[in-house]
Amino acid sequence: MTSHPIVRPWDNPQPEVIRRLCLAADIEQYSRFDTPDQRVVQARLARVLRVAAERSGLDHGRWSSQPQGDMEFAVLPPGTPEPVVLGRYVTHLAAELGGYNATRRPAGRLRLRLAIDTGVAATAALGFSGPAPVAVARYLNAPEVKQALAAAGSASLVVVISDRLYQDVVRSRPHGLDPEQYRRIHVRQNGFAGYGWVQLPGTEPEVVRESWPLAPQDGPRPPERAAEREQSSFVQHGVHGTAVQGVIHGSVYGAAPGGASR
Repeated sequence: MTSHPIVRPWDNPQPEVIRRLCLAADIEQYSRFDTPDQRVVQARLARVLRVAAERSGLDHGRWSSQPQGDMEFAVLPPGTPEPVVLGRYVTHLAAELGGYNATRRPAGRLRLRLAIDTGVAATAALGFSGPAPVAVARYLNAPEVKQALAAAGSASLVVVISDRLYQDVVRSRPHGLDPEQYRRIHVRQNGFAGYGWVQLPGTEPEVVRESWPLAPQDGPRPPERAAEREQSSFVQHGVHGTAVQGVIHGSVYGAAPGGASR
């Protein structure tokens, strides 16, 4: 009997380069829960992500997920419609969280940060590799994103998307997407630098305005499309030109610098 060696995807010296939609969802202040409650909110996180996908017409069973306790990272199948994820999926996720939190005391509410980007994501020995998974992690942990959710006490969800998705998808207004619901931030995290766009879906306009003290009440004007370039580092979005209104300042204000390390 002849045995055949097991071929793993990450053993391929020249892995296939495919652009994929990536997202990550993280529970706010997970450490405040005790051990039994951590089990409850982990189960609820898995459920709301799955239900939101199903109600959006997306096949959650085909997502390549990487659970990490208080968060889940997922690479979506090739061809997943980006407007559906940014539109219907985000809307259903906010509704699922809102319905759950309506029956919970403030200390037991489940509030999420959701980061979405598109780019190269390849299977690796311990999960995924590529610019998009790295960028999603940096967006998810940006202080400006955490502050936005903390400031909007009634919100259950804050969403941050890459500048690439904002320029290519949101500004075209498909599926009812509204560019004025987003505020631009500059993210500088662990060697990554780039612009992102933050949204508080399912939140009253007055709460949104209060959560953006540096933004005008009528929202930011969409900027002219910025020249984008991909560098050999994990800096994905080099942005040039005049800054727009509604920018929430990060550690650096201006064009994203080059040079990065994971």
